[in-house]
Amino acid sequence: MTRVHVIGAAGYAAAEAIRYLNAHPYFELGVMESRSLAGERLGEHFPLLRTTPYRCSDEGSVVRALRSGDAVIVAGSDDESRAVVPALLREDVRVVDLSPAYRSSAEAVYGLSEWRRTEISEARLVANPGCYPTASLLALLPLASLIDGSSFDSASLRDASLRMTKGLTMTKALTMTSVVIDAKSGITGAGRTPKTGSLFAELSGEIRAYGLNGHRHVPEIERGLRREGIRAEIVFTPQVVPIARGMLACAYAAFDKPVDADAVQNAYRAAYRDSAFVRILDGDAAPSVAAVAGTNDAELRVDAIGSMARAVCAIDNLGKGAAGQAVQNLNIMFGLPENSGLHDRVIVA
Repeated sequence: MTRVHVIGAAGYAAAEAIRYLNAHPYFELGVMESRSLAGERLGEHFPLLRTTPYRCSDEGSVVRALRSGDAVIVAGSDDESRAVVPALLREDVRVVDLSPAYRSSAEAVYGLSEWRRTEISEARLVANPGCYPTASLLALLPLASLIDGSSFDSASLRDASLRMTKGLTMTKALTMTSVVIDAKSGITGAGRTPKTGSLFAELSGEIRAYGLNGHRHVPEIERGLRREGIRAEIVFTPQVVPIARGMLACAYAAFDKPVDADAVQNAYRAAYRDSAFVRILDGDAAPSVAAVAGTNDAELRVDAIGSMARAVCAIDNLGKGAAGQAVQNLNIMFGLPENSGLHDRVIVA
């Protein structure tokens, strides 16, 4: 079995990754490294890990323990990632970084699993996407197939699951003029720090918009859209709501002409037809945070309304938005079935 070490084991996303890996059929957990929890049992801080034996080790313990063929999930801050990732890459190991440090770097493959399978499979360093970009890009990228001059079916995709299906009619005669993303995240999206310890009390009965003068995820979303030819102006409004985990992103794309409803539906079904974790909903069904909480799933619904397309995406910000996608990327990197170790669902109150 492949050993997977975790650096920055004291965070919410790290704990979620450890929960998945603890039951993984092909990976075994190695060293759990944490500066703040060195010497302490993880189960003392995360109830879902209470029955596990894992104890945190001190800084530098992962690098000292590395063996050829290991993998590492780096779950610390971007500064911590920049400090440790070069040392990891000097060894014969593969790395998934959950921080923003390498998301715009040519040194890493951007790990949006459903859209970068081939590149991820060959990568030594994968930059795991942020939670808001994951939900937003899953919601919007299939619309690139409708855009005149997009790169949706170009050689850059190199993934058969994203190429046009036989009989799929796409004129690519539209221009997307603007994109509005309204996204709401659970409290765990703010991270696990002393500063946010009282956040639930502050947010009870409240919905709080933030980052209105420039959220850190906007450039990441823009890069993901631009790569597939979506060059429309983007307005992004993130909000935090008083639930523990989960995310709902409502994305609205405006075009210069009326949008064909069948073409829109076909675009999404073609894009995600081989994606075990993405559900396209029909009829009156709407994406539900409760339906995806504690999983690596994503629920999507898309509608064409005149010259607008509305795509709604629900994910778990700790699952598909972080740890679940990290494990999915590890599965791809090691040639395993993408859903390995990701069947378990944590019960969320």
